[in-house]
Amino acid sequence: MHDATRRAVILGAGGAGMAAVLAACAGDGEPVADGAPATAPTAPPSAPGAGPAAEADSGAKALARAGDIPEGGGKVFKDAKVVVTQPKAGEFKAFTSVCTHQGCDVATVSGGTINCPCHGSRFRIEDGSVANGPAGKPLAEKAIKVDGDSITLA
Repeated sequence: MHDATRRAVILGAGGAGMAAVLAACAGDGEPVADGAPATAPTAPPSAPGAGPAAEADSGAKALARAGDIPEGGGKVFKDAKVVVTQPKAGEFKAFTSVCTHQGCDVATVSGGTINCPCHGSRFRIEDGSVANGPAGKPLAEKAIKVDGDSITLA
């Protein structure tokens, strides 16, 4: 009889603990209906024509405007891990921004080269080939799409 009482106490305590865990998982006490989350999304509202709806229409998020990429130069997009160049007027190229030497991110584009600050490697803006080592391999080319003034990853 003593064992039955001990089991009842242990089971009761375990059941109460499980109830507390389930209550905590339910959110702030609002009912969940039809699989909808108990809380509202926390993302701030976006401006018209921006955000996921605009991205869905175009198929990709714009990296830059064509006018933002200087002729004979380029721009590094750290978050996208890509560098976009404009070797000649109206000709745009894109490459990974990760240096092939030791994986540092390239930092600048100047003097016709994409420049890595870690060990001095330089890559040509026309094709990503090595202009100055220690890198031994070119930057991998990335596919981009230029639609009007908008440049996106393809």
